[in-house]
This record gives sequence, structure tokens and C-alpha cells, in this order.
Amino acid sequence: MNRRQFLHTASASAAALAASSCTTTTRRADKLIIDTHQHLWGGDFVNPPWVKTAPEVLQHTFLTPEYQEAFHGLNVKAIYMEVDVAPKDHIKEADAIVAQIRARNTPTVAATIGGRPASPDFESYVQRYAGTGIVKGLRQVLHGPSTPRGYCLRPDFVRGVQTLGRHGLNFELTMRPTELHDAVKLIQQCPETHFVLDHCGNGDPKAFNPKLGPGLPRTCTADGWKRGIDAVAAQPGVMCKISGIVAFVPPGEWRAEDLAPVVNHCLDAFGPDRVFFGGDWPVCLLGSRVRGWVEALDQIVASRPFADQRKLWSGNATRFYQL
Repeated sequence: MNRRQFLHTASASAAALAASSCTTTTRRADKLIIDTHQHLWGGDFVNPPWVKTAPEVLQHTFLTPEYQEAFHGLNVKAIYMEVDVAPKDHIKEADAIVAQIRARNTPTVAATIGGRPASPDFESYVQRYAGTGIVKGLRQVLHGPSTPRGYCLRPDFVRGVQTLGRHGLNFELTMRPTELHDAVKLIQQCPETHFVLDHCGNGDPKAFNPKLGPGLPRTCTADGWKRGIDAVAAQPGVMCKISGIVAFVPPGEWRAEDLAPVVNHCLDAFGPDRVFFGGDWPVCLLGSRVRGWVEALDQIVASRPFADQRKLWSGNATRFYQL
């Protein structure tokens, strides 16, 4: 079962209780956070179809005011991440977020838009946004039930991802943990394209700690996930987004040390210069308020060099996304 299926099958009542055991944020407000994974939906913005059947905690409007309230007291700038809208709404979504950023009345400073690299008109779509200075990359979610295994290696998909590189845009990989070796093959075929691996390769903390509950039936063991992460990390220049994993833990029943095995393996595999933070708000509410996730990550990295912590929280994202 993949991350999107989890959104559809998680208990709504449990998700509504989403709050971390970490209730105190110690991060000083003058320390900049670049949140590389901000979602927005609802109202007149966009309304992705999957939200209708998601847990109740996600069936609300999540726009800039709600985002600012979630991060209240923290010095945060955000990079918008597409929300898997219907393909007919890709232009609507991209145009809306570009206009919002240009208005300069939002913490959002850049965007990763949605798209379909295998589509015949993909290059013209890319050209529409490549010169904005706002759109930094593109994502197509690869772990949905309608996306077959190995899809990212189809020739038309590979050509589309190569097109992104020619136009100076990156591709963000959000895929099943069992298919990380497919990601390696895609990366190797697209030497001009920069890549970001989202959500720690969808590593599941429950694979390391069965006490968190059986959760989802997963076909990727902890060791299998580690091998996949190591293979991706061996590809030069690929970035890893430390994000997403808190959505897999039971709300109110986890601690920072439950997330630490996934986080630390990614930090060690990719090194201090190829990782950055992602809030994954509001999807993170399935397991925790975003402040709880920030606090937990703060605890996990507290013993690492301060310079490496700053790279994680803002430095690497500023450089990679050319903010």
C-alpha cells in the first residue's frame, strides 16, 4: 500500500487528533526555515479530487492564512508543492501559485508545479513556466494506485524528465519505497536534470519500530528501504527532502526517537550538503501538527554540527532552488 492509499484509508477520527507528543517548540524565531514542501488547497485556489475521500482532517481549506497560523512564531519561507490536481487543472494551479508569489504578500517564494512528463505537449507546458524565475521544478506523484510499477522508466516519461533538465528545472521523485532502484535508473538516464527525493523515499518509521502498530501492510523492509536510499544517494547531486514520514505514525503516540532511524539514515547517506527540510503541511496533520514535526526534527539533529543543522533548515534549499 502506498502513501496516497494511506491518505484514503487512515482513520479520520484518529487523524483529527493529530498532535505530537512534542508540544514545546524551542526553535528561536530568528532562525530561518525554508519549508520545501508546502501544500495549499481549497477555496478559489485548487481542489484536488482525492481530498474528497481523504481523512476528515484534510477535508478543509488550507491556504496562506492557515499556513501562517500553523507556523506562527517561526521565521519560515515556503516552496509550494503541487497537490496532485486533475491534469486538466495543472495550468490553473501553476498560474494561481505564480500569481500569488508575484504579489509578494505570502511566505511562499517559489513553486514546484504538477505535470505529466509523458504527455505529447509537455515541452510547451514546461516552456510556459521555465522562464518565470518562480517555478523551480515539477512533480508527478508516482505511487498512486493507477501508476504501474516501472512507469517512470517508460521512454516517453524519461524524455519528459530530460526536457526538464534542458529548461533548467528539477524533477521531484515521490514514489513507493520498493521502487527506489527505478529512481536510480531514471536519474542515470537524465544527466542534465537535477532530482529531489521526497519524503525520505517514503521510509516508514513503523518498519523500524513495530510498537507503533501494524499500520499499513508494506512490502519494503527496513533493510530494503536502506538499500534503496543508499543507491539513490550514490547518484551525484541528488537531494533528499526530510519530510513526510510523520504522516505514517499514530497521532499522539510517537516520540522523536521513533522518527530518528529514518531521518538519520537519510542524513548520513546523503551527507550534510544534500538534505533539506519539508513540512508536508497539511498532510502532516495525519500524524502531528507541523510544529510537532519541527520540534521532533530539532531534537533528532541536535547533536549534529550547527553548520549542518543550518544547511538542513535553510542553507541547502536556498542554494539548490536558487532563492
